[in-house]
Amino acid sequence: MSTSVTIGPLYRADAERCSALEERLFPGDDPWSPQAFRDAVTSGQLYLAARVRGELVGYAGLAVVAGPPQAEAEVHTIGVDPDWQGHGIGRALLAKLLEAADQLQATVFLEVRTDNEPARTLYESCGFTVVGVRKRYYRPSGADAHTMRRDRVAR
Repeated sequence: MSTSVTIGPLYRADAERCSALEERLFPGDDPWSPQAFRDAVTSGQLYLAARVRGELVGYAGLAVVAGPPQAEAEVHTIGVDPDWQGHGIGRALLAKLLEAADQLQATVFLEVRTDNEPARTLYESCGFTVVGVRKRYYRPSGADAHTMRRDRVAR
């Protein structure tokens, strides 16, 4: 990253900005509302923000859905402001999510649009593999999603 990016907690106060980014990032689908972000941030799961000079430029969330001994987690969302894509921000956010999952030795799952080649390439470079397809997963566009999995990392 050429610009100093700070990764830290996502706050309820970030909900409006996150929702506005969702609308830019996922037109034609059902972007998260500000309330959905507020609920996610207070859910007890891991939600992170990427900031440049205090401005929120990305967000990510991970939910632990099963605990040890066979822990599982799901990447709920990753979004980076289109003006900041290509600077390694999505990779940095994903790395922090995976770091948390690795502490639990969790298998991690996610869904990604089948036509989102940049995101799928990022996930594959971090150890995810396609394990299935969910037909018409995204609404209202009806776009398909790949289900991807990253096996737990032994400690």
